[in-house]
Amino acid sequence: MSIGVGRSGGENKTRTRIADENFLGLGQYLAVEYTSNVDRSGLSFDFRDQNLFGSWWGLDAGYTNSSDGSTSNIAIGRPFYSLDSRWSAGLHGVTSDQVNPLYDLGEKTNEFRQQTDFLGVEAGWSRGLVNGWTTRWLAGYRFDRSLFEASAEDVPTVLLPEDRTLSYPWVGVELIQDRFATTHNQDQIGRTEDVFLGKSLRLELGWTAGALGGDRSAGIFGLGGRTGDYLGRRGLILLRGSWNGRVESGSLADSLVSADARYYLRFNDKNVFTTSVDAQHGFNLDLDHQVLLGGDTGLRGYPLRYQTGDTRALLSVEERYFTDWFPFRLVRVGGAIFADVGRTWGTAPLASEPQGWLTDVGFGLRLGNARSSLGNVLHMDVAFPLGAGSDVKSVQFLLEARRSF
Repeated sequence: MSIGVGRSGGENKTRTRIADENFLGLGQYLAVEYTSNVDRSGLSFDFRDQNLFGSWWGLDAGYTNSSDGSTSNIAIGRPFYSLDSRWSAGLHGVTSDQVNPLYDLGEKTNEFRQQTDFLGVEAGWSRGLVNGWTTRWLAGYRFDRSLFEASAEDVPTVLLPEDRTLSYPWVGVELIQDRFATTHNQDQIGRTEDVFLGKSLRLELGWTAGALGGDRSAGIFGLGGRTGDYLGRRGLILLRGSWNGRVESGSLADSLVSADARYYLRFNDKNVFTTSVDAQHGFNLDLDHQVLLGGDTGLRGYPLRYQTGDTRALLSVEERYFTDWFPFRLVRVGGAIFADVGRTWGTAPLASEPQGWLTDVGFGLRLGNARSSLGNVLHMDVAFPLGAGSDVKSVQFLLEARRSF
């Protein structure tokens, strides 16, 4: 059993979970969890078996009953479990009914009820690992429908997104280079970490039309890649980017370009300096999709979902210190000092004018869970916004569990 509390962007969240990661000694995962956050509260059930009947097939099923609706999901499949595996197959289904908000300056400006139904089937084939590279050929079919109606919650529905039904076959290809390294005291505390230093690229292309059950004719695409390499004896850079969306009537629709870069400079085994830059730009985004910047997206001294537009950028620098302190052999201890600079550009529905560059500085404690297979790191931060308006508190306290330092 675990009880967790968190705070980011001036908002609290809580979680109580009872979980067994080896249910009945069969290696299955079973969990019951209650969560409460700024958007909703609810009780969820989750079951996972990654080796059904001793095979490479896996099952993941879950159900959440929340204060504003419910969500059910099921996935069964056989993944590419190694770079040399030859085929994959899977089915994934989700149905949800919940109230979703739009935000500006940390406050809800609009709410609407969204009912989503998703079903996807896919398969892949590969020759395996050849000369240090894996090429995977992919194909599948997806049905993705979102229906919207006015919300009966406290925030009125000012704008209502258009209903959207996409039903399309797709094909894709993925290339992965077999180049990895191991390190420690980088994004975890006292754990061995795998670092991808090769190149990977994935491309998907699909087409939806009325004859296939969609409500429009559109090309659907997704492109993503990443790479990394050492710079000298002490530096490491990791790069990642993606571009996805639709092409309707010759124009981009609901398209988002994302890119991020992270650089690590290791002074010694206990001191690591890191800087990261990430940026996003949206083209004609659907109303239920926002480009947001705030305390929950890396600008730690500001409220959550504080600024919105069609473009955002964020620069963060951090000096990390890893100690040898291991109290009761339960948690490993580290610390950090940091600074964040970010802003948004452009326009978005019901959004105020961008406020220019926003800056914060702060410090924090890091506690690495040595008794969990997840490798979560608890962040306890104090952040100070610089030059902020009167609507922003002069001190922000953050408490949350993340997968990295």
